[in-house]
Amino acid sequence: MLLFKKTNPLRLFLNDLRKQRKPVAFIPTMGALHEGHLQLVRQAAATNAVTICSIFVNPTQFNDPTDLEKYPRTPHKDIELLTKVGCDTLFMPAVDEIYPIGQNAWHPIDFKGLDQVMEGAFRPGHFKGVAQVVERLLQLVQPDALYMGQKDFQQTIIVRELLQQRKLPVQLVVCPTVREANGLAMSSRNARLSPKQRKEAGIIYETLQQAKKMAEQQQPVPMIKDFALRQLLLPGWRPEYFEIVDRNTLMPLTNLNGRQRAIACTAVWSGQIRLIDNILIPDE
Repeated sequence: MLLFKKTNPLRLFLNDLRKQRKPVAFIPTMGALHEGHLQLVRQAAATNAVTICSIFVNPTQFNDPTDLEKYPRTPHKDIELLTKVGCDTLFMPAVDEIYPIGQNAWHPIDFKGLDQVMEGAFRPGHFKGVAQVVERLLQLVQPDALYMGQKDFQQTIIVRELLQQRKLPVQLVVCPTVREANGLAMSSRNARLSPKQRKEAGIIYETLQQAKKMAEQQQPVPMIKDFALRQLLLPGWRPEYFEIVDRNTLMPLTNLNGRQRAIACTAVWSGQIRLIDNILIPDE
C-alpha cells in the first residue's frame, strides 16, 4: 500500500493513473477504522478500481471542540488494517495540506434545508464542514466513485446534493451499515463505550426494527416516535431525536401509506458518547 501525506506527490501519482485510464474509487474517513470502513474498501476493490482511502480528522465539521479533542485516533492500527484488506493507497494529510494558508475561501452551498434537520438541528455548522472537506478531497483525488456508509445517511444526502450542485462527475455509492453482533452500528465512537454501554447499545437497532414494523403496519407516526423515544430512555441514556422522514427531502412524514420511501433516523447519548443509526422503510 502506498502512503501519501502531501498533496503534490499524490497529484503526480493520480496523474499517472489517469494516463493509464485506471478507474479510481475513493473512501474518505476520519480514521479509527472498523469493519464498516473496511467493507467500503472491499466493495470498491471489487469493481477493479484503484482504491484510495483518506484519513483526516476534519476540524471544520466539529461544532464542539471537546468532541474534536476526544475523537479517537489510531493511525498505526488503521494502516495495518488497510494493508491487510488490500487497500491500494492511503492519503493521511495534515490540516495545512487540506486547508493551506492563503487558499481561496470555500463558497458555501444552499442545501435547501437538508442541513437544518436532525443532525443539522443539533450540530449547527456540521454539514458545512462536511461539504467543505469532501469537496476539497474530491478536488485532490478526482475519483470516479465515492464510497460512503448508510449509517451516516443524512451525510450521504448532503454529499449527493454537493455533487449535483457543483456538477462533479463522481458516482456516489452508499453501502449498507455494518453492525456488531448485537445490532449496534459500527462507528469509530464505539471505541469510547464501556462494555456495559456497548451491550446496552443494541437497543438502538432493536428499537429501529420495531419502529419499522409499526410503520409497515401504517401505525400513526407520532405513536411510533413516542414508542421509540421511550424505548431509548435507558438509565444514563438520553435520546436526542427519533424521526421518520422522506429519504430524498429529509422532511418529517406525518403519516405512512405504504408508498413513501422513508427512513427512521435517531441520535442517542449514552453518557458522553453520541450514537446515530437509521433503518430504511421499506427495505431496498
